[in-house]
Amino acid sequence: MPLVWPELTLTRIVGEYDQPVHVTHAGDGSGRLFVVERAGVIRVVQGETLLPDPFLDIRDRVNSNCGECGLLGLAFPPDFATGGYFFVHYSAVGNPVSPDAPSEPDPGTGNDTVVARFRITGDGNVADPDSEERILLVNQPYTNHNGGHLTFGPDGYLYVGLGDGGSGGDPFNAGQRTDTLLGKILRIQVGATGSYTIPTDNPFAQVAGSRDEIWAYGLRNPWRFNFDRLTGDLYIADVGQGSYEEVNFQPAAGSGGENYGWRIMEGMHCYGSPTCDQTGLTLPVAEYDHSRGDCSITGGMVYRGFLTRLQGIYLYGDFCTGRIWGLQRDGSGWAVQELADTRLRISSFGEDEAGNVFVVDMDGGIYLVGDAGHTWPHALFLPSVRRP
Repeated sequence: MPLVWPELTLTRIVGEYDQPVHVTHAGDGSGRLFVVERAGVIRVVQGETLLPDPFLDIRDRVNSNCGECGLLGLAFPPDFATGGYFFVHYSAVGNPVSPDAPSEPDPGTGNDTVVARFRITGDGNVADPDSEERILLVNQPYTNHNGGHLTFGPDGYLYVGLGDGGSGGDPFNAGQRTDTLLGKILRIQVGATGSYTIPTDNPFAQVAGSRDEIWAYGLRNPWRFNFDRLTGDLYIADVGQGSYEEVNFQPAAGSGGENYGWRIMEGMHCYGSPTCDQTGLTLPVAEYDHSRGDCSITGGMVYRGFLTRLQGIYLYGDFCTGRIWGLQRDGSGWAVQELADTRLRISSFGEDEAGNVFVVDMDGGIYLVGDAGHTWPHALFLPSVRRP
């Protein structure tokens, strides 16, 4: 039976934002949306209103003055409703850490990665900027490929994305090394207090010379990865060097340790050589090239909202062209279809508590994804929307 693809529509929600890079929810039943602005501010959309006061303002410690730096990620733990704490991923002003590995120089770029925990105040719509606890610090030798995404998995652990450290061509071969956190997805256990611990079943937890935090490696710059809230499968979008963008897939039953190939491979192709040893590599399930002006993948979400024809489709886009594709299983393989040409600078996708998906435009808008062939039902968590 042939797959039926939807015709996407985008409807702009309330608010104008300053370089938004992410949108998410708190999972606390409030229906709020939280919009991350690159300069170091998090805004709250409550019902029909963009609240005037920021949820969090940490511009004084965020370096957003380089190409890929800034406040990049936000994640709420499953117990946020009772615990009142959450996590962010940002590029720091200054250099708070020493090099992550001896072969990695620290040129003083002032954009080291910080993963920090914050707490809300008595007003649940305002967090305390002075409550910061830095739980993970990683040296960034260059100003690009910082990764930046955070999300809690179905297992309750915090997953952290880090790029290969930057420059071009992965000069430290960080993607293939397991003695550095760069070029990886990490999996750590966090709570309301303390720093973090290592889950005992992490794939490198008992491997001498490797970093215990590593869950997956061989990544250049994983710009957004997310779990399917229904199946627990993990989708990882990895930004390419100059020719190919890729989507990687890890089934929910996986035990981690996948090597996604960088810098041996770029997409499904050998990098820098006509041939290469692909032994032990997990190749992407989808890729696209730069022949039409696309240049940088933005990972998305598996749609689990109210619209029938969008169910189970992984939505992702390109930052440079604004094209949006859908990816879904087709028998034993995968099918890809271009679904929209938005011309937006797509910096992220996100979802609300009901599984409805939003597209984030770096130029200031947040858009609700719809299907031209279906109408919206009344939804508890759906914010009021307006046309651009």
